[in-house]
Amino acid sequence: MTSTLRPAFVTREARERPGRWLALSVLVLAVLLVAVDATVLGLATPYISEDLKPSGTQLLWIGDVYSFVIAGLLVSMGSLGDRIGRKRVLLGGATAFGAISVLNAYAGTPELMILARALLGVAGATLMPATLALIRNLFPDPRERSLAVGVWGATASAGTALGPLAGGFLLEHFWWGSVFLINLPVMAALVLVGSRLLPESKNPSPGPWDLTSVVLSLVGMIGTVYAVKEAAAHGVRWQALAVGLLGAGALYGFVRRQLTMPVPLLDMRLFRQRGFSGAVLADLLTVLGMSGLVFFLSQYLQLVQGWRPFQAGLGELPGGVGAVAAGLVAGRAARRFSVRAVASGGLAAVGIALAALTTLSRSTGYPVLGAALLVVGIGAGLSFTVTADVILSSVPREQAGAASAVSETAYELGAALGIALLGTIVTGVYRDFTGPAGTPEAAHESLGAAVREAAGLPAPTAQALLDAARESFVHGLRLASGVGAAVLLATAAAAWFLLKGQKLETAAAQGRHPEV
Repeated sequence: MTSTLRPAFVTREARERPGRWLALSVLVLAVLLVAVDATVLGLATPYISEDLKPSGTQLLWIGDVYSFVIAGLLVSMGSLGDRIGRKRVLLGGATAFGAISVLNAYAGTPELMILARALLGVAGATLMPATLALIRNLFPDPRERSLAVGVWGATASAGTALGPLAGGFLLEHFWWGSVFLINLPVMAALVLVGSRLLPESKNPSPGPWDLTSVVLSLVGMIGTVYAVKEAAAHGVRWQALAVGLLGAGALYGFVRRQLTMPVPLLDMRLFRQRGFSGAVLADLLTVLGMSGLVFFLSQYLQLVQGWRPFQAGLGELPGGVGAVAAGLVAGRAARRFSVRAVASGGLAAVGIALAALTTLSRSTGYPVLGAALLVVGIGAGLSFTVTADVILSSVPREQAGAASAVSETAYELGAALGIALLGTIVTGVYRDFTGPAGTPEAAHESLGAAVREAAGLPAPTAQALLDAARESFVHGLRLASGVGAAVLLATAAAAWFLLKGQKLETAAAQGRHPEV
């Protein structure tokens, strides 16, 4: 087993890839593309709700169908990149992502919007695994790779900060579809520059891309997550139970098939490594616990506190700033202290910040909210950067795409489940509010619908309706924050044990296989 820490090896690789930092600048454009798109949707949700008039269930589908599809395809697309070339998959996916963003911008019905988000998930599934896999191959030296992963994560965080600002500006001056069109210049730059700067990278002995495994993965992930969503929203019904059993059966078939294939789509033996499986589990549960706050924060700022979209974007900025700063120093901190100390400490910080938001009210001042967002950003930046580094370091280069896809699948699955479970808490509590006499039934669908319906009521009735609706929404957000805090604190404790003994240098050396 060859160590990646020997100076001679690092020097040779550095000479082979003198343009690796320029190539990294191209990869982070793809990260920026996905991060901006994810954040502007939450900001545009009140406007989409007002214009397309979706039901509460349709609004949740608009929010989470992207995550459902991308979670089902990430492993398949990561494995495809390992086989036909990560650069080819990345540039093709970026082109499709930009084109489908136009469809999102001009969707005229809730159904078309849901379809457009699903198609965007197909394109998005090609981007993130390819970027992380290329980083794994561009930066064999573990210290350089830690910095590169930190830059990668910091860019994603910067995108979450930039998205609300750019989206808020566009929403104040143009229609809601414009927030999706900002993907086009980023996509164009990525494709034009990436075609020149990025080196091609793939597994020299890839094996076939098994379509049966692809279908099993897609059906299994979507079926399982859909069943959880429906059960959380409407209780356990036979339809949801049937879809859930179908999904679970497909996932079982996927795992069995991977264990019997000579060259599987995903090497299931990776999960025998405690560090790898612990990092993946930490990512999934972290995103699940945070997703309620992320998805509903813009609605709280705009529809409860009356902020303009650009103001709401500025209000969310501390989270992105904290994550950027933490991501850049996470690798160094993990080497100075330990992987589990940095990851668990970051997760605990996020949990404490979410717990503080259980005191949220309609009149909560911004200093409290801004401080909580800053702590959430710092904690998430530390944890996500270190766990991504552990996951990348645990595999040989040939499997970098599939391993990166597992990391991203955990992230997207956590987001989908979080929106489904925590979003259902907020929506369920909200729908039970008691409005004044004459309250339209449609006002119980969502807070955006209540604002829309109140515009056509007499002033006293409208104000009473808005007061009741906003109070109920905030109560639901408090409960979701409490559940999220419990999930994050439990995850911090689990990560402390699962990541015991993990070191970034050791993980790199152990994950390094001789080149063929």
